[in-house]
Amino acid sequence: MNQVVHNKLVSFIWSIADDCLRDVYVRGKYRDVILPMVVLRRLDALLEPSKEAVMGEVAFQQDEMKFTELDESALKAASGYVFYNTSKWTLKKLYKTATNNQQILLANVEEYLDGFSSNVKEIVSKFNLKSQVRHMASKDVLLDVLEKFTSPHINLTPNEIDDPEGNRLPGLTNLGMGYVFEELIRKFNEDNNEEAGEHFTPREVIELMTHLVFDPVKDILPPVMTIYDPACGSGGMLTESQNFVEEKYPNPATQRDIHLYGKEINDETYAICKSDMMIKGNNPANIRPGSTLSTDEFAGTRFDFMLSNPPYGKSWSSEQKFIKEGGDVLDPRFKVTLADYWGNNEEADAIPRSSDGQLLFLMEMISKMKAPGNGALGSRIASVHNGSSLFTGDAGSGESNIRRHVIENDLLEAIIQLPNNLFYNTGITTYIWLLSNNKPEHRRGKVQLIDASLLFRKLRKNLGNKNCEFAPEHIAEIIQAYLDLASIERPAGGDGIAAQVFDNSDFGYHKVTIERPDRRMAQFSKERIETLRFDKTLREPMEWAYQQWGEGIYEAGALKAQEKDIVKWCEEQDLNLNAKQRKKLLSPETWKKHATLVKVASYLMDTIGTETFSDYNRFKVAVDQELKALAKDTGIKPSTSDKNQILNAVSWYDETAEKVIRKVEKLSSEKLKSLLAHLACDQDSLPDFGYYPTGKAGEYITYESSSDLRDSESIPLERDIHQFFLDEVKPHVSEAWINLDSVKIGYEISFNKYFYKHQPLRSMEEVAQDIVALERQAEGLIAEVLGLHVEVVSGVKND
Repeated sequence: MNQVVHNKLVSFIWSIADDCLRDVYVRGKYRDVILPMVVLRRLDALLEPSKEAVMGEVAFQQDEMKFTELDESALKAASGYVFYNTSKWTLKKLYKTATNNQQILLANVEEYLDGFSSNVKEIVSKFNLKSQVRHMASKDVLLDVLEKFTSPHINLTPNEIDDPEGNRLPGLTNLGMGYVFEELIRKFNEDNNEEAGEHFTPREVIELMTHLVFDPVKDILPPVMTIYDPACGSGGMLTESQNFVEEKYPNPATQRDIHLYGKEINDETYAICKSDMMIKGNNPANIRPGSTLSTDEFAGTRFDFMLSNPPYGKSWSSEQKFIKEGGDVLDPRFKVTLADYWGNNEEADAIPRSSDGQLLFLMEMISKMKAPGNGALGSRIASVHNGSSLFTGDAGSGESNIRRHVIENDLLEAIIQLPNNLFYNTGITTYIWLLSNNKPEHRRGKVQLIDASLLFRKLRKNLGNKNCEFAPEHIAEIIQAYLDLASIERPAGGDGIAAQVFDNSDFGYHKVTIERPDRRMAQFSKERIETLRFDKTLREPMEWAYQQWGEGIYEAGALKAQEKDIVKWCEEQDLNLNAKQRKKLLSPETWKKHATLVKVASYLMDTIGTETFSDYNRFKVAVDQELKALAKDTGIKPSTSDKNQILNAVSWYDETAEKVIRKVEKLSSEKLKSLLAHLACDQDSLPDFGYYPTGKAGEYITYESSSDLRDSESIPLERDIHQFFLDEVKPHVSEAWINLDSVKIGYEISFNKYFYKHQPLRSMEEVAQDIVALERQAEGLIAEVLGLHVEVVSGVKND
């Protein structure tokens, strides 16, 4: 489409808002009228040539065939499209026959809207167009709007026409109509200070993505293909993909049959996308409304190609109930099978944090990949993400599990880093992920990272946050680097492209917990025992209530009587207790339990005394003996949890104390053999895994670990865990050991790690020369302020 014609058309439509709607709508609501009217006028213009044929078909079915319900297939055949209108009206006829009576005009317009086929009626409903039409009629501007949209000075039809002055107005192609849609959306959002690019991906980014997806298989593209976008917005990604294939790789033998599929949660953009499908001759039934994450609309359907720019940094917490129930994942799209450290397969969650659902869209596309083989190409995916998809989430987390699933199944071909400020709604760094389940032989087991962040040209005028773009030569350079599977070193200080090729395993690591023994001192004291009176999570309110009412708080009915005062105090202190915490706080059982803990601990202090124990093992034996006596004498028998609360309250970590023994294990030769096989080590190395020989045959001590001293190491997959421990940990922490049962496998990708080039600091001489130059410019003001005598000799300052 000619850029001048495009700009003129957009400007004319844009002016309608100011000419007709200024006093009727606030500026931010102009789009609610203009966008649906553009869609309506385009559909109307397409139906104008076949209006008589459609009306003739209606008369035939009703008058001659006496049908009680119209045959849609015949009406579609008569209109030449997958939609039609059975009313006697067109927008031009509505305008030309209108009177000053707004009620009659409104009735005619509503009759016209009701005459559309059901697929257009859905669009009208999603746009809430009837409500807008009624509002315009009530404000006497409906006729003015119709006049503007049927003006002979603009051409929204696909055919060339002459304006009243005899000037030729070129026809508006389906592609041109798509450009008009998206430009209007961008301008309205930008004008409203909204996220201008939420539903709009820059054209050159889509072009890059289409090249990445289709170029490697251009010679074997199937004659019938399906393309899917799970977050299709206004449909730009889908229609541009179709245009790309038809223009770049036409099939000489026959026209390609391309089927577009998409889903969109926003009603307005869904309506635009669906109308766009109608306008361009695609099947609008393949575009579905609603949340892609909540409902698997295309379950069982597989697609050849998938391209998407899903929302990132956007919460999906409102949709969790459709995906998870408690800790169980309900939707099979978001489950993966992964092997643990010992090679045992287990089902794992592939669900990221609720604050960012972008990787769920990637999993949705992966679940829709066609299996290669039997002549099928498999599937190819291009998806835009921000940086968090590369590295957010520790080993074993949903994000890491998704990356691991993608890489270990050899689905990831390449990731391309894009320049900042390339998109309309964000200035952050973005990346294109390129996936395939049918890699060519030379790419198998490999991942290519391409840094194109410095490859751009500046725009003369910013468009939202967008201040740069790819030139055609930039896209060509990226594509060539990808097709060549090239490794490219960026020259120092250069601004070109850089690329590196990695093995899949290069991104993986073992996360290993490194333990250190707990060393505890212990002593009973009144102060330590008193802390047991209050639940840790409710310490503040319980302590306040006890200060107010003392022992009286334990009397029957006391808590009920003081409930209002306790709740009021909590509100005044902004404690924000939830219902469960409030119930626990006001429960007599809670208070009774903690009072019992104080009594038991006081009994233990009376019997054991206030001696300070540097050997917690001996202290614990003494406590156990006294608790047995207490149970025998009084029947009071604290649970294991209660006993641990008491022990924790009167003990603390001290590096000079003895190690706390967890267990003394006697290992038979068979058990020892099994343990050594499990740990993949020899007997002499058992202390490195937490098993310390006592000197007796087959006897080993294990120690309690200190949670405060616990650490973890991320060890590359290619490195041996034990050797890494010996090289990097043990020389610094001699009594540490490896908790091999804690090992989790994670994956992350760091562009900074691979492409960052250290810039050496400037020499002192260069810095000194700059300082001298600055002082000269300031005419010696620095020297005057500091009271220094500055003498410049050969460009070097001497004080």
